[in-house]
Amino acid sequence: MTASPAVPPSASSAPALLVLVGCACAISLITFGVRSIFGLFTDPVVETHGWTRETFAFAIALQNLVWGLTQPFAGALVDRYGPVRVLVTGAACYAAGLALMAVSASPLTLTLSAGVLVGLGMGGASFVTVLGALGKLVPASQRGWALGMGTAAGSLGQFLFAPLGQAFIAGYGWQTAALLLAGGVAMVLGLAFGVRGTLQAAGVEQEPELTLRQTLGLAMRHSSYVYLLLGFSVCGFQLAFITVHLPPYLNDQGVDATIAGWAIGAIGLANVLGAYAAGMLSTRLSQRGLLSFIYFARAVAIVLFMSFPITNASVLLFATTMGLLWLSTVPLTSGLVALMFGTRFMATLFGLIFLSHQVGSFFGVWLGGRLFELTASYQLVWWLTAALGAAAGLIHLPIRERPAPRPATMLGTGG
Repeated sequence: MTASPAVPPSASSAPALLVLVGCACAISLITFGVRSIFGLFTDPVVETHGWTRETFAFAIALQNLVWGLTQPFAGALVDRYGPVRVLVTGAACYAAGLALMAVSASPLTLTLSAGVLVGLGMGGASFVTVLGALGKLVPASQRGWALGMGTAAGSLGQFLFAPLGQAFIAGYGWQTAALLLAGGVAMVLGLAFGVRGTLQAAGVEQEPELTLRQTLGLAMRHSSYVYLLLGFSVCGFQLAFITVHLPPYLNDQGVDATIAGWAIGAIGLANVLGAYAAGMLSTRLSQRGLLSFIYFARAVAIVLFMSFPITNASVLLFATTMGLLWLSTVPLTSGLVALMFGTRFMATLFGLIFLSHQVGSFFGVWLGGRLFELTASYQLVWWLTAALGAAAGLIHLPIRERPAPRPATMLGTGG
């Protein structure tokens, strides 16, 4: 299988393809946009109930872990039954978790609602599920464009929902804000029915017939796939730590809460460009090289941010820089999975990689809260985040950008 140039659909493209990508982008926008602003709830929730930041951080850390554990199973269901039922079930859990978070009166109920239930919902209705569906249903010649669009839509959601969420919290209180966001997520219940199609209709290239078990075994023995797993765990650590702990960190530095909201939004807006550009470049330049550059650049950006005084300008500059590098890893990583193993079980294989991302997310969120309670500072975690970025840049250098070799005993077995 060779990479095809990533091009937008031509005027002759079937309208069904545009509906598919449009609905997928809308789902990505809503679900990732809402998920990206949980950090704005940290101080309001803590102040209302008299809890510690670690209490809230643990609930959101568990949310990331549950999301990651659910994602491979959701991907397998998408591979077997298609995305509609998975998206609908996930959206229902997601909306219910947000609604119940608003009435949570104890750390346990907060953990079960914002942590477990929202995490389960994200596993079924996240942009990861959307990308898995697009990777299977969109023709190879337009796959890079579609993956970039789906990822960029999530980034646009972050830009839109950050100031909107902050306005909801400031204007109505955090409980009402959570209920309003739950209503937004419920819109996915209808949008999910636009994400449908067949492999035959999408014109997917012919691939060797391997079973899911054979494909998983092949992937786990393939060093390049393992490097992707390790690197994406670092991505999760970095993004989750910044998403959840940047707003309270800026509050500690005396930065106005409005600027914190705009910082999260700036990440999302810049990420629209970064994610779309990464998708378009994914078949023109080395995906391995682009991934290494992104992780090294994140490390440099964090070091510079921590080395100079915190001002409104430095916050927005840092947020914009990180935004350009934020989800740009996603179309590149998912594109490498499709290149190595084809698209038949792409949702499952990318789901496993995303599990590693969410394990990293768990430690990024939880460790941020834990070390803050121990040291009354985020400094140590910021420097750790930078060091992990440099390590991830090195990890991606040995990746081989070609289809994973299939042992002769695997070919022609069917299933």
